[in-house]
Amino acid sequence: MKKFDKERVLLAVAGPVIALAVAFVLSAIVLVASGKNPVEPFALMFEQAGFSDIQVLIINQASLYYIAALAVAIGFRMNLFNIGVDGQYQLAAMMAAIVGAHANLPAALQVPLLLLTAVLTGAFWSGIAGVLKITRGVSEVVATIMLNAIATSVIGYLWLPDVFGVKIGNNNTTGEMHESGWIPGINMGAAGEVYGLVVLAVLLGIGYWIVLNRTRFGFDLRASGASESAAAASGVDPKRMVLTAMLISGGLAGLAGLPILLGDTHTYSLNFPTGIGFLGIGIALLGRNSPVGIAFAALLWAWLDKASPELDFHGYDKEIAVIMQGLIVLSVVVSYEAVREWGLRRQQRRVGAELAAGHVLGATDNSKKEVAGR
Repeated sequence: MKKFDKERVLLAVAGPVIALAVAFVLSAIVLVASGKNPVEPFALMFEQAGFSDIQVLIINQASLYYIAALAVAIGFRMNLFNIGVDGQYQLAAMMAAIVGAHANLPAALQVPLLLLTAVLTGAFWSGIAGVLKITRGVSEVVATIMLNAIATSVIGYLWLPDVFGVKIGNNNTTGEMHESGWIPGINMGAAGEVYGLVVLAVLLGIGYWIVLNRTRFGFDLRASGASESAAAASGVDPKRMVLTAMLISGGLAGLAGLPILLGDTHTYSLNFPTGIGFLGIGIALLGRNSPVGIAFAALLWAWLDKASPELDFHGYDKEIAVIMQGLIVLSVVVSYEAVREWGLRRQQRRVGAELAAGHVLGATDNSKKEVAGR
């Protein structure tokens, strides 16, 4: 491997490693400050990761996080901050649940219909922010935050009994979906079932990498994110790229809730997981917008979620996992900036050394020519 390639790999790995190390150390300091053992909680959580049932829970949860983080990463690659992934995925999951409860087609048609419903709902909701940005210059951050609030209100309206809501006890639901829309899981015996749509998460990751690195659209997307003016000078329409990126990001976000919807709950209710879109931001940052990096980050986040309940049985607060997740996000921002500065300094020193070497070589050649002329 060339020296330059090694440096690029080193810089790519250094940020996440430093961020995780700092987060672990700071979490240990928090434990010490509260009079707790700073090592035992992590040992207990690592022990939980060895149990097969916990492993299934981690994989299932990671599939939701992974898809949400891919949606965020698409925006990041375009230098857009789609902070509305949470509202997009919740509204898309609810619309898919409503369609699944009222349409009863053969499975070969029902499942694609539900997937399409989720994608179109998420894309439509993010597309509103995209249109506002390219037509009125409204920041996508502000627009998507407001759309999250609006999505919550829309969901509340759709839950009304005289709209699409079905009241079960004190729980608001959309009614149970027809079985033709259920996705069977992968049976792991006593450990439980892995969601069938985990396969979809893997395929989306592969597609994400191919589109960004092996297609003209991916090049235009990355170029526009790096320098909008330079991309425009090369013939790329920046407004079209902004809208397209927001639509794709929202479409991916719409799929984030389907693994659990089609593989477990089969209805959208008050118990449906929330906050996944916001967690996707931290996961995308930790994974550096790389499909492989995001996969590891999603598994890490899911491990913190699913292994932490064990802490309650040993006198520790399971919220230590939440603290650690927050510290990871803060550490990611700081460590990536530090690594970037370090990389720039190394590049400047390398360029300076090459220029100095070239100057010396040129002076030597001139001396030889003068001697030869004499």
